[in-house]
Amino acid sequence: MFNSLVLAASLFTISNNGVDVTLSSECDVIDPAKSVFVDLKIVSPGDVEVVEPDLSVRARGFSSVENVADEPYVNDEGRRVVRSQWRLVPEPCAKEYKIAPFAVKTKSGSSFVAGPVYFKNPPARADVSGEMRINPQKDPPPFSWKLVGWYALIALGLLAAVALAWLLIRYVLRRVKEHKMTPVERAWVELERLIKRNLPQAGKFKDFYVELTLVVRRYIQRKHGLKAPHLTTEEFFAEVEKVPSFPKNAIPGLMEFLNAADMIKFAGVKATLELADEAAESARVYIVSDESLTKGGGK
Repeated sequence: MFNSLVLAASLFTISNNGVDVTLSSECDVIDPAKSVFVDLKIVSPGDVEVVEPDLSVRARGFSSVENVADEPYVNDEGRRVVRSQWRLVPEPCAKEYKIAPFAVKTKSGSSFVAGPVYFKNPPARADVSGEMRINPQKDPPPFSWKLVGWYALIALGLLAAVALAWLLIRYVLRRVKEHKMTPVERAWVELERLIKRNLPQAGKFKDFYVELTLVVRRYIQRKHGLKAPHLTTEEFFAEVEKVPSFPKNAIPGLMEFLNAADMIKFAGVKATLELADEAAESARVYIVSDESLTKGGGK
């Protein structure tokens, strides 16, 4: 794997009792972008077998250490050669890069310490002059129907939000406007709104009569201060007698209107379009009559 490398820099050489240890490398200055290749060669007398040291546990400042070992052999001088080649991968910005002291052991039990070996840190980069220039250019997303669908969905959501906001504003403005109206003006608005709903034409006679009587009862509440909307017809007329400002001349017509409506709402009397029109007209007549009697001081 590493045999083809030319290792030019000798890191250190040590001899002890006839055992020579040489550690060489292609370089002694670390480049964080490049691996460092190291060759460990141990030459001993022919009758001395040396155990290959494990440099992987002694390397510092390297994220990965791997090796390839050659088979031991005897050279022309009759000396035993053990050789291994190591690949060290530097960690960026490590405090130091080194191979800590390691033991060279023989199978007979003798040993000695070799090292440590230090590599030079990479040189500092030159200072950068000038101002920072940032002008990121983002590529637009590629066209796709799915993207178009998302944009269309977002657009519809925005339109719906705008429409909802507009309806809410209109509703609030209408309520404010109605709140400033006189009781009779507000009754005409509510009556006109009810008629435009065409409940009788849809067969919803009971709903129509309930809403129609509420228009009249709310008018009475605003005009005379009588809490009429939630009272039964009998309770309502009992309370009417207690209100001095209520025109007594209007009571018979009002009683006839409310009793007729109760027959439709509660007694199951079958209503028709003609009866519904007459009921709406009766409500108008009562409101006009009450307003006229109230202004004229009628009893």
